[in-house]
Amino acid sequence: MSAKVEIPAALQNFTNNEKLVELPGATVQQVFDELTGRYGDLKQHLYDDKGELRSFINIYVNDQDIRYAGNLETPVNPGDVIHIIPSIAGG
Repeated sequence: MSAKVEIPAALQNFTNNEKLVELPGATVQQVFDELTGRYGDLKQHLYDDKGELRSFINIYVNDQDIRYAGNLETPVNPGDVIHIIPSIAGG
């Protein structure tokens, strides 16, 4: 199985300016393991020092927020698109 990961503009400099990366995996976690294995500098922007997904990073599989599915164990199917959406703060 594989899924496509849509990389936000703010993180594309850590993926050789790739906007969409197709990676193998049956769950979001497996796909992210492949993603951070391929683009090591990206890991610190997605995960904290404890190895947990950073709280300001929102992940969607297609249009479903993984927080309301299986979190990082959310299954992915061929053709699914995983969206990484950093929260924006300010006023």
